[in-house]
Amino acid sequence: MAKRILVVEDNDLNRKLFCDVLKANGYEVVPVSDGNNFLATAKKSDPQLVIMDIQLPNVSGVDLIAELKADKSMESVPVLAVTAYAGKGDEERIRDAGAEDYLAKPVSIGPFMAAVRKLLSD
Repeated sequence: MAKRILVVEDNDLNRKLFCDVLKANGYEVVPVSDGNNFLATAKKSDPQLVIMDIQLPNVSGVDLIAELKADKSMESVPVLAVTAYAGKGDEERIRDAGAEDYLAKPVSIGPFMAAVRKLLSD
């Protein structure tokens, strides 16, 4: 059975790229374009991994990660954060919210898939 990955990304091209690459590697994908209904979608789709853009309109991906980790039924779902913000302290702040891994944009396919496989193999 294919592992299900929730992809939270507001940029249409990035979301399509992530989803296409994941599907080509045998994963089932649930795309989410904004964070407003993130937790409800996560609970309904029961993902094995969440890929979270940090810069979303109206809500911070960091806040969504913290919200996911605060929910007892979802706290064990690993999160791969992706962000164009790669400033000093950003990675630490994102990991402190609960993200298990972090990639700076632009994301290369090789490291992206390596991070996905690592998080799903635990």
